[in-house]
Amino acid sequence: MKIKAATTSKKKRYIGLLYISPWIIGFLVFQLYPFVSSFVYSFTDYSITNTPSFLGFKNYISMFKNDDLFYQSLGITIKYVFMSVPMKLAFALLVAMLLNIKLKFVNVFRTVYYLPSILGGSVAVAVLWKFLFMKEGVVNKVLSVLHIPSVDWLGNPSVALFTIGLLTVWQFGSSMVLFLAGLKQIPAELYEAGTVDGASKIRMFFTITIPLLTPIIFFNLIMQMVNAFQDFTGPFVITGGGPLNSTYLYAMKLYDEGFKFYKMGYASALSWILFLLILAFTALTFKSSQSWTHYEDGGDF
Repeated sequence: MKIKAATTSKKKRYIGLLYISPWIIGFLVFQLYPFVSSFVYSFTDYSITNTPSFLGFKNYISMFKNDDLFYQSLGITIKYVFMSVPMKLAFALLVAMLLNIKLKFVNVFRTVYYLPSILGGSVAVAVLWKFLFMKEGVVNKVLSVLHIPSVDWLGNPSVALFTIGLLTVWQFGSSMVLFLAGLKQIPAELYEAGTVDGASKIRMFFTITIPLLTPIIFFNLIMQMVNAFQDFTGPFVITGGGPLNSTYLYAMKLYDEGFKFYKMGYASALSWILFLLILAFTALTFKSSQSWTHYEDGGDF
C-alpha cells in the first residue's frame, strides 16, 4: 500500500508540473533569460549584427560622464512620475467614491469607467489623444466655443508633458476598482458615529475614509509608480519626445539607443539603471509607508 501511495503521489507531482510547464517555459524564455542576458550585455559593445565584445564598465561610465540626454530624460521621467501618479490616484479615488453611491444602473457605470484602463495603453488611443489635443483639435475647439484662448497642448514645452500625463490619468480603471473595493469594506457604523458626533463629510473623509484606505493607496502607489517609470507608448506616438525633448522620457531614450542606433549593450546598461531607480523609489515608498499606512490589525506590511 505504501509503494502504491508513493507512486500515486509521484504521478500527481508530474501531472502538476505538466500543467504549470507552459508558465515555467514562458518565465524562463521570456523573463529570466532576457533579464540575465541584459545584465551581461550591459558590459559589452553589442549591436545585434556583431559579436558582443567585453567593455567592462565603459557603458556606465559613458552614460554618467558623456550623455547629457541621459540626465535630461531621467529628470523628465521623474517629473512625469511625480505629476501623473498623484493625479491618477486622486481621480481614481474620486470616481470610486461617486460609484460607491447607490444609483440605478451603477454596475453599468462601473463597467464604462473601467474601459479606459483596458484601452488606454493602445496605439489607437494614443493617436486619438493626439487628435484631441492638437492645435486645431477638439479640445481647443471646445475652448473657443467657451471664449477661452486655445492652448498649444503638444507644441508648448511647458504644457506638453502635462498633456501626456492626462492620458495616464485617463487610464484610472484598475486603481478605481481597488479603491471601490476598499470603500465597500469600511463599516457604515463609523460614518454613523461620525454623523452623531457632528463631524462634517470632509472631516470624516480625512479621519475615516483615508486612514482605512491607506493600504490600498500604498498598493496603487507602488503599481502606478512602476508603470509610470516605464511609460512609452503614449509619449512616443503623441509627441515623439518633443517639443524640444520636453516629453523625452527615459523609456524613449532606451528605445532609441537600442532600436534606432542599434547600441544594444548601451541600451541594456540604461535598462539596468532604470531597474535600480525603480527599486530605489519602491524601497523608499515601502520605508515611508510605516508612518502613514494603517492596518486594521495594527501590524506593519
